[in-house]
Amino acid sequence: MTVLVFVGYVVFGILFLIMLSGIRFIPNNRIGVIEKRFSGKGSVKSGFIAMNGEAGYQPRILRGGLHYLMPVQYVVHMMPLVTISQGKVGYVFARDGKQLDPAQVLASNAAVTDFQDVEGFLKNGGQRGPQRRILREGTYAFNLVQFIVITEERIYTLALSKEEGDTIRGMAQVIAERGGFRPVVIKDTDDTIGVVTIHDGPSLGQGEIIAPVVGDEPAQADTYHNKFQDADNFLRAGGLRGRQLQVLVEGTYYVNRLFGTIEMIPKTVIEVGNVGVVVSYTGAMGADLSGKDYRHGELASKGNRGIWSEPLLPGKYAFNTYAGKIISVPTTNFILKWIRADVGAHKFDENLTEVSLITKDAFEPSLPLSVVVHIDYQKAPLVIQRFGDIKKLVEQTLDPMVSAYFKNVGQTRTLIQLLQERSTIQQQSSLEMKEKFEHYNLELEEVLIGTPSSPEGDTQIETILNQLRSRQVATEQVETYAQQEKASIKERELKEAQSRAQMQTRLTEAELNINIQTDQGKAEYQRSLQQAQQIRALAEAEAEKIARIGIAQALATEEQVRAYGGPQFQVTQQVLNRFSEAIQSSGVDVVPRVVVGGNNAEGGTSGNSNVMEGLLTMLLSDRFSAMAEESTKAQRSPEADALREQIRKDMEKKK
Repeated sequence: MTVLVFVGYVVFGILFLIMLSGIRFIPNNRIGVIEKRFSGKGSVKSGFIAMNGEAGYQPRILRGGLHYLMPVQYVVHMMPLVTISQGKVGYVFARDGKQLDPAQVLASNAAVTDFQDVEGFLKNGGQRGPQRRILREGTYAFNLVQFIVITEERIYTLALSKEEGDTIRGMAQVIAERGGFRPVVIKDTDDTIGVVTIHDGPSLGQGEIIAPVVGDEPAQADTYHNKFQDADNFLRAGGLRGRQLQVLVEGTYYVNRLFGTIEMIPKTVIEVGNVGVVVSYTGAMGADLSGKDYRHGELASKGNRGIWSEPLLPGKYAFNTYAGKIISVPTTNFILKWIRADVGAHKFDENLTEVSLITKDAFEPSLPLSVVVHIDYQKAPLVIQRFGDIKKLVEQTLDPMVSAYFKNVGQTRTLIQLLQERSTIQQQSSLEMKEKFEHYNLELEEVLIGTPSSPEGDTQIETILNQLRSRQVATEQVETYAQQEKASIKERELKEAQSRAQMQTRLTEAELNINIQTDQGKAEYQRSLQQAQQIRALAEAEAEKIARIGIAQALATEEQVRAYGGPQFQVTQQVLNRFSEAIQSSGVDVVPRVVVGGNNAEGGTSGNSNVMEGLLTMLLSDRFSAMAEESTKAQRSPEADALREQIRKDMEKKK
């Protein structure tokens, strides 16, 4: 009895321990994947997850906390929560679900979007395989038997076999090579755009190379894929597999890299002074816009296949170069140089060489040329449509045309004429070739001709040029001598003019001196006349004064004479007075100190009279007698009488 009781306790204890083993504790940072070992319903008949309680992996998972499961029947696999880091994405691979369509690459998530609900995923038509929807930042409680989550850091899964593990690792490597664990970031400083290639969906039609733009209207929420970030909406909008016409510009894009790959290409820049002619590889075949008379191709409107009639103006464009190409056409003047060692900036003329001529006198010079060309920006599509690009235009049309024209010119002129008439040939060629260029929708601005050169090893042209130089030097010397002769003549004329100017200065000074002296002479003459008149007036006044004085004295003397009784008595009186004054002033002894006595003279004179007295008496009596006679004989002039009368009257008036 005791043994049986003991055995019973042991069995009870074992059963109790077995029952306790059904308790499962799940930490909050982990999950429990349930595996059912046996079931009355048997194993799963289709699929991988036991949806109806069959034995196998169950769709539901255990979250953090205590859980009780039937011991032995259930196994719980502890798995981590799935964590997607900030700024990264994760990819989901479903082990169970509907099979993919034959042309389908990724599983559709149009009807199922929650990967944490395995039962809902499978019941709503979720497909097995890599999923189109990607995981954004966050932490997820996934059933890692149904879903394999691939992130940049690790692969979240419950490994079932080595082969499957290799497949998943290969998928992770492909995603990493495409940069799929991080969003597509296009910076505005990079000046790049993203060209998208879609790897799922219906294929392009025959002859098509670029898928058209679809689902780009935000207002249509069921088809707007927002730049390929919603793969199901893209396909619902009718998107096609292949390289897309729509491109990605600046921004951040979360694109499933298993669904679409991104290739970065630079933006198309049309520089100032150029236009871009678009050659589109996609679009509908529209109406020809070039006109019925233009038989060199067709022009298409913007968006259609072909050469667009409207070029792109200078600027920066997000142009998909897989959908077409842009041919840059210069709209500023550019120079084409037929010179082997000189190439223009656009390099359209890098294969051009000097034009080989044969002149009229059988010389074979090489003629360097430069042609200035302009293309109207509105005619740029016509030029590209006709020739393909500018370089083909230059090499296939302009080069033979220009070369032939100048070969013809060279045959009509000698070498010397070719050298001497360069300017004329240049002007004529510009006029004649302008019409030919217009035929090709080009505008010829100017033709510039260089100096012809001889072929290598040929010195005949150089000899001709040396002769021309010598001739020109001789001509210039003759001209120089002539100019020197003219200069000498001019110099002589200059010196003569200078001398003449100097002499003129002197002549002017002399003339001025003469004029001054003449003026001075005239002034002196006038002064002399004035002085003469003054002297004459003074003299006349003095003469009149003297005359008046004399007449007055004469009148006075005449009156005195009358008073004395006659002139002889007055003279005697004056003589005696003067004589007495002279004897007195001289101190001469007039009366002798010794007197010689004698008898009285005849006539009753005193006997004691001296000889001097007798002599004077005798002389004076003779002279007086003569004077008395002369005074009686002399007659006065009428003028003296008139003056006398006037003075007498004046004297009487004064009385």
